[in-house]
Amino acid sequence: MVPIRTLGQGLEVSAIGLGCMGMSHAYGVPDDVESAATIDRAIELGCTFLDTAEAYGPFKNEELLGRCLKFRRDQVVIATKFGFILKDGRRTGTDSRPQHIREVVEASLKRLQTDRIDLLYQHRVDPNVPIEDVAGAVKQLITEGKVLHFGLSEAGPENIRRAHAVQPVTALQSEYSLWERGIEHDVMPVLRELGIGLVPFSPLGRGFLTGDVKRAEDYPANDFRSWGDPRFKGANFDNNMRIATAVREMAEARGATPAQVGLAWLLGVSPYVVPIPGTKRRRYLEENLSAASISLTAAEIETLDKLTAQQRVSGERYNDQDLAMLDK
Repeated sequence: MVPIRTLGQGLEVSAIGLGCMGMSHAYGVPDDVESAATIDRAIELGCTFLDTAEAYGPFKNEELLGRCLKFRRDQVVIATKFGFILKDGRRTGTDSRPQHIREVVEASLKRLQTDRIDLLYQHRVDPNVPIEDVAGAVKQLITEGKVLHFGLSEAGPENIRRAHAVQPVTALQSEYSLWERGIEHDVMPVLRELGIGLVPFSPLGRGFLTGDVKRAEDYPANDFRSWGDPRFKGANFDNNMRIATAVREMAEARGATPAQVGLAWLLGVSPYVVPIPGTKRRRYLEENLSAASISLTAAEIETLDKLTAQQRVSGERYNDQDLAMLDK
């Protein structure tokens, strides 16, 4: 069984969660039957921290979770998100006005077939709405019992502090992995200071650290990696594959998989780090969850840290449009 970890504000979750986005969005053709079986297996193995958002689908991912969890709501911790304008199936901007937050929450509750959201994230910081207004709106929803905990995603130090002063933040969800360490210098010290948990998404570099990936041009058009992540393109791919190769070599030496090494590294960073690798397949889920039983040695950690310091990742982690939405 997956052990338990505690994020900020005492929220207990499984030490490894399940990112559900790819079941409905961004990574190829959905398979609701296998996705439902994967959710079932996750709960059976003690992986009870499930991550979704209204934007995934849009809406389809929350609906999937609602169907799967209807009769076992009390067995899981559900995280979902607000903050995008969604039109004709696409994100067209940000909207974190308090009234919009309330509308999104009411709609998410219906799709999830539940009476409360355990952890509600602002999906991206909205430059047009003061973060204090956002935190205040979520605080009111917490008072009403519709939301239990407040989170931020891809937020910078200043907005984390300002939001936390109004409504204590339970977790920050941002991209963080062995090969994406941009938040270590300025964001993670703030999280430690304020007692906020870190929930890394794409903890395996959108699959890159497993070594089982293709070049951008080899993915279908409905796969995010074909157009949205420059690290998969051209010379970037070749350079970055050297990092994946080194991780694979270490994994083979200790009888593990590259994914397990990448996740074990993350789990060793801090007891308040809870990665949410995404998958819609049971076999990958089981592989990922096994990482909770792996402890890397100090020498292995040093080797991996030196690797990523010397072999810099090539390419930005988003295209220009999505980069512009990050809180820097």
